[in-house]
Amino acid sequence: MTHPALPAVLERLDQDLDAGLERLFHLLRFPSISTDPAYKGDCAAAAEWLAGELSGLGFDAQVRPTPGHAMVVAHGDALAEEGADGPSLLFYGHYDVQPVDPLNLWDDEPFDPKIDTLPDGRRVIRARGAADDKGQLMTFVEACRAWVAVHGKLPARVSILFEGEEESGSPNLVPFLKANAQELSKDIALICDTGMFAPGKPGITTMLRGLVGEQITVKAANRDLHSGMYGSAAANPIRVLAKILASLHDDQGRVQIPGFYDDVDELPEEIRAQWQALPFSAQEFLGEVGLSHPAGEQDRSALEMIWSRPTCEFNGISGGYEGEGFKTVIPAQAFAKVSCRLVSRQDPEKIRASLRAFVEAQLPPDCTVEWHPHGGAGATVMDFSKPSFEAAREALSAEWETEAAFIGSGGSIPVAGHFQSLLDMPSMLIGFGLDDDRIHSPNEKYDLESFRKGARAWARILAKLAEKG
Repeated sequence: MTHPALPAVLERLDQDLDAGLERLFHLLRFPSISTDPAYKGDCAAAAEWLAGELSGLGFDAQVRPTPGHAMVVAHGDALAEEGADGPSLLFYGHYDVQPVDPLNLWDDEPFDPKIDTLPDGRRVIRARGAADDKGQLMTFVEACRAWVAVHGKLPARVSILFEGEEESGSPNLVPFLKANAQELSKDIALICDTGMFAPGKPGITTMLRGLVGEQITVKAANRDLHSGMYGSAAANPIRVLAKILASLHDDQGRVQIPGFYDDVDELPEEIRAQWQALPFSAQEFLGEVGLSHPAGEQDRSALEMIWSRPTCEFNGISGGYEGEGFKTVIPAQAFAKVSCRLVSRQDPEKIRASLRAFVEAQLPPDCTVEWHPHGGAGATVMDFSKPSFEAAREALSAEWETEAAFIGSGGSIPVAGHFQSLLDMPSMLIGFGLDDDRIHSPNEKYDLESFRKGARAWARILAKLAEKG
């Protein structure tokens, strides 16, 4: 059954939209650029303002110092309604923003927010941080505000963590989580720093790929050689490396490293059906970058390729003379940068060892290889069979009046992995950003509909999670 207060909460959010926008605009005016020490005071001011807003709602909110920018931690234990037996929740967002350079490409001042109307009629919030991540985190704050205003309580047990260093690599996040693990560990984390699948089509990201990288350097002679005097007789590292790289995939796009797929789980049929129902065209997706044909495993859909299948890609290759004109040499060495995106239960160190063994087994006489590792993190996969995940999906579907889906992400969102590995806490990644929000770029925006319906969606999610228990 629907929480009896929910209709009034949703009505309150609509009535309070202008005031909510002004609160967001106040936060957007802080130039909280975490990468630039000149803005340290502005980051601190943004954190203090957020803590004050949460305290005003009844949260026990504090600004917690770190060696860098502060964390904002708030607990709503006193706000949870009596008998709230749904999962305890930790909501995460970040209040720091990217630098605004180049400033001359902005149509208006980056920290003077305004409402713009796009050529297609959409109204958008224009400012640095509007989508990444201030507009997103404020949708949750506004949902909590409406619940407290109407009901006096929250339907669930809610804590909040706002970080101030996400845009500068989160150097203090892991130590902070470790030091405060008992306090911050809840049943579920809610992460807003993400987006919808498409306009009007919400989703919950439940799969994030991991990554392992290597720079492979193949060496042969002790110096570059004249190709006329040594050609054919001397091992050529470029030819050796090119042959090895070519052997990493078969003609169907399948990776040939032994054991590469051993820990890759097949996609559940219900999730495959959800993905097939999404408004996605591989031709349109690739057409935007001047391509037309999916180049991965040919027995998989394009969405499977980028969300649920592992990859082995070449990110750079070099060797020999690369300047203007021509120099006939056999180089002493050649190198390539290779990265593998990981899924399911793939172990990055196991994949690294298998890649190295695969390459070393193919080295001819007189050739050696040097390795320079880069990164190593496993995939993050949420157990979306839990009732709480389906409850959140139902709430999103109700607000957007379309079937929400459990979706994947080709990249990584490190905080979700940290929550899982350090706090043993699964994450629901639910956000309302769009691909055209221009995050990290001039003229960043956030759709007004994303802000309004995002807040309403969070209000519904809180009610639905409490209902499902």
